[in-house]
Amino acid sequence: MQSQLTDTQYHALVDEALLAIEEALDVCEVDIDFESAEGILTLIFENGTRIILNKQEPLHQLWVATKYNGHHFNYENGQWIDERGAGEFLAFLDAAISKQAEQPVALGLQLHG
Repeated sequence: MQSQLTDTQYHALVDEALLAIEEALDVCEVDIDFESAEGILTLIFENGTRIILNKQEPLHQLWVATKYNGHHFNYENGQWIDERGAGEFLAFLDAAISKQAEQPVALGLQLHG
């Protein structure tokens, strides 16, 4: 489903989300490393697993690949929503990070859109 966002709006929203995640990880009590480059944010866990978040500009989506599966998020009504029913992005991300970190993690993010 193609979003109604302009390319400029799309990039601003995804860049805000990725930067907010980086800033939250910097102060997170759980040790999660990350690398960021050209619209791709890779979270690296102590157990060697990774979560990769990346822009999918042609579709105006935010993609997330976890150890367990992949998800595609569309921007709808001010939120990133999984196209296959896994819910809202920030809640999904906390759950996915907690699962891979093998301990509870709540980044406490709020995106302004």
